[in-house]
Amino acid sequence: MSGRPLDILEDTLEESVTVSLKGGETITGVLEGYDQHMNLVVAGAEDTTVIRGDNVVSIEL
Repeated sequence: MSGRPLDILEDTLEESVTVSLKGGETITGVLEGYDQHMNLVVAGAEDTTVIRGDNVVSIEL
């Protein structure tokens, strides 16, 4: 695994993640997609959420 953020996201596709957001909220689900701005698509048990990259504080496996 390379240390570049987008390479790490590529290796994490289809894995369960917990995303911490600037407002203190956390979203847990399966990472379904991302783009060069680190916008994320996370699919949870009930819905699919698109998270704007500038709101992400951290992503945990």
